[in-house]
Amino acid sequence: MSAPLAFWRQRFEWVIGLRYLRAKRSEFFISVITALSMGGVVLGVAALITVLAVMTGFREELQRQILGVTSHVTVRAPSGNLEGPESLIPRILETPGVVAVAPYTLHQAMLSSQGRSFGVVLRGMDPERETKVSALGANLRQGKLEGLPKQAIVLGGKLARHLQVELGDRVTVTVAVSSAGSGVARPRMEAFQVAAIFESGMHEYDNAMAYIRIDDAQRLMEMGQTVTGIEMLATTPDTAPMVAQALRESFGKGYWIRDWMEMNRNFFRILQMQKSVLFVILLLVVLVAAFNIISSLIMVVMEKGGEIAILKTMGARASSILAIFMIHGGIIGAVGTTLGTLLGLVLSWNLEQAVRALEKLLDMQLISGEVYFIDHLPARVVAGDVAWVAGSSLAITLVATLYPAWRAARVDPVETLRHE
Repeated sequence: MSAPLAFWRQRFEWVIGLRYLRAKRSEFFISVITALSMGGVVLGVAALITVLAVMTGFREELQRQILGVTSHVTVRAPSGNLEGPESLIPRILETPGVVAVAPYTLHQAMLSSQGRSFGVVLRGMDPERETKVSALGANLRQGKLEGLPKQAIVLGGKLARHLQVELGDRVTVTVAVSSAGSGVARPRMEAFQVAAIFESGMHEYDNAMAYIRIDDAQRLMEMGQTVTGIEMLATTPDTAPMVAQALRESFGKGYWIRDWMEMNRNFFRILQMQKSVLFVILLLVVLVAAFNIISSLIMVVMEKGGEIAILKTMGARASSILAIFMIHGGIIGAVGTTLGTLLGLVLSWNLEQAVRALEKLLDMQLISGEVYFIDHLPARVVAGDVAWVAGSSLAITLVATLYPAWRAARVDPVETLRHE
């Protein structure tokens, strides 16, 4: 037996503290409360770990999907269209951290087919450059961007299903074109052939996004050689703010430059706030369990009053009595936290499969993309979150033992034995 282990086994506080966990038949009610206290800790910790994993997974999945159809950094004119994009591209590529660039146009349009019409965001893009700055090419489920012909259109999967079209079918694109000088908009219609269909996994994009060649968009909208803006890919998504700042210093105030974090700042800030609020709310479950631990320990102190008095008459110090009941309650918290952590990790790692099985069993969709932006429930366990949850649970349960242990340490052996 190792020296540290022998030391702790010889300490009578540990022996008595562990023995008090094995209640007698007459103390069955106390055992029930102790078990419920431990169960509360288990459920609270498991719920916290699972919810934090879901919130983290939800944020990362949304980030992945947003970056699948948008670029890391965008350069636009303060108002109107951007003139001379080809002359700006070399300057942008010289900026440290910029990997690739692509000009684009953005318009509101209506697509019609089979007697159905839907409003969409119509994006003009260079097929060769677009694959370098976004994940559009990787998100394609049918067709391809390479060699995309003129008068071809790329649709989101849900949009294609709404329009009831497949590859090779034709859709009518209707846009409003402003006449030069007059400012009066007139409708313009052209037929495009469906050349590819993409699935980003995000309902808002798959249901309302369409792509055509940038030269087709410029001709359709009578834009000449101007574009809406220039999008670019940074070395990593996290370096996008530094690239945007470098471009602002290089280009001055004549351009509107924003990175993907700025464009979605409020959205991700809300997600972070929700994660923090849920952490606090679910931590209350552990607090409720801690109150149960306090109740059970107070009942143990009352039940074991005579034994505490005898220990004191035998020379046990108040600090030893304090340690006995802190060990007793601490073991309840430690075991509950450990089991809750394991349960939370198992739930988090198997949550998506469990939701799919539940949906199949109930024959209904629990996670709707129209409501939650995504149609599945991603979960990603972060070691830091698990450490925070486990640490908070252990701290709360340990603090919960202080008052009952203090009461036990203050037991007067003379008075207690007189009434035994």
